[in-house]
Amino acid sequence: MTSLAFESGLQLAERLKQGDLSAVELLDYFLDRVGRFNPQLNAVIELQEEKAREWADAADKARAGHPAESLAPFHGVPMTIKESFDVTGMRTTRGNPAFEHHVAKIDALAVSRLRKAGANIFGKTNVPLDLADFQSYNAIYGTTNNPWDIERTAGGSSGGSAVAMAAGLSGIENGSDIGGSIRNPAHYCGVFGHKPTWGLLPPRGHAAPGVLAQSDLAVIGPIARSARDLEALLLAEAGPDEIMAGGYRLDLSRPTFSDLKELRIAAMVNHPLAPVSQICEARVEGVLDIIRHAGGKVNYDARPDFDLGAGHEVYQNLLWAVMASRSDDATYAQLTEEVAALAPDDQSARAQNLRARFATYRDYSTANEARTHQRWAWHQFFQEYDVMVTPIMATPAFPHDHQPFGQRTVEVDGAPRPYFEQLFWAGLAINSYLPATIVPTGTLGGGLPVGVQIIGPEFGDLKVLHVAKLLEQEGLAFVPPPGYED
Repeated sequence: MTSLAFESGLQLAERLKQGDLSAVELLDYFLDRVGRFNPQLNAVIELQEEKAREWADAADKARAGHPAESLAPFHGVPMTIKESFDVTGMRTTRGNPAFEHHVAKIDALAVSRLRKAGANIFGKTNVPLDLADFQSYNAIYGTTNNPWDIERTAGGSSGGSAVAMAAGLSGIENGSDIGGSIRNPAHYCGVFGHKPTWGLLPPRGHAAPGVLAQSDLAVIGPIARSARDLEALLLAEAGPDEIMAGGYRLDLSRPTFSDLKELRIAAMVNHPLAPVSQICEARVEGVLDIIRHAGGKVNYDARPDFDLGAGHEVYQNLLWAVMASRSDDATYAQLTEEVAALAPDDQSARAQNLRARFATYRDYSTANEARTHQRWAWHQFFQEYDVMVTPIMATPAFPHDHQPFGQRTVEVDGAPRPYFEQLFWAGLAINSYLPATIVPTGTLGGGLPVGVQIIGPEFGDLKVLHVAKLLEQEGLAFVPPPGYED
């Protein structure tokens, strides 16, 4: 079973449907791998073995009584899921000690839909405190390590999810994203990840205990070892919730192109607001070379009709206001004291960040109005271009750094840069509700993996994913890290 660990979820499902192995055998296989490899990675932080075995046994019985073509797309495939999703009988803490003993009583809507798609959820994967870091560590579960180099970050906040995929600990995964939290772990770990259009996948059951309202900016979405899995998982989870279904139905536009040669590509390989390393820039260029070689058209100058710097400022104002709304009372009280202590003329990045967390409704409405103009500019932009190709982070995975946020930097080609500066690349898609897919590009000389971001029009998720599938066919496929073979 050496190859099973690194097959896609759909490939595993096909094996199960054809009777090559049983769902119980496949579950035992992944549990064994978790037992052997997880101690050094700390990606999987809770298991639900008994229920998973019951589910696997039921999947085997269902397969015996039904034709393969009638079974769900991920029938019997073992799956881990980000800790922040409610799974009945399992803890949902979001890495916050204040919720350490919170146990979910019902499944998140996404979990219910994944189960309906056949997935067998057997464990949860690690996150940072309150899902707010490019690293995944917290006081409850400890630190998750990158399988390519355990001294480096796995990304965050879906770091455990990406590691589970890269190290072959699970068949499929699901994460969430408000500041690149699906995309930067996919990039750091060398897997595929998709940040959907805002609202396309209802997030009920992915929030702090007691919270039901959907947050602005934040989305849930899949992480996988193939672009085909991303598409299948997206379709399994997408669509209105029970209330919205009274007036809306899912009807995503299908891509009109079948080959890379038909693509009209906008490219942004770097930007002075958030410089990226030569390695990351080169990988974007490599993807563009593939598209050009296939006959696609690439424009390096094309941009939506608004100032990207101003757009990023709007994103930060909205982002930090949303993040403040998630704070527990003690944290919010501390932030209040820090804001009160700021000098009136302090316009530092830290000061602006803190003030944004205390935005009035008028402040928020003003930022939302500016964001809405940007959404329309992107809409017009994507009438002329199919997708935009960009970096997602400034560097490959960086060494663990658990200093206070204000003391952290990221070294970009020898120069220290502000830690959160990289949010620029994530914000391009987040702020205007756009879908974005990370495609792995492999490693250089056996080094660390690098992903490239593909951004598309609002509700153009299938278009973006189709580009990812075409690039995967051209060789931009998942490559497992060394040392995790059976």
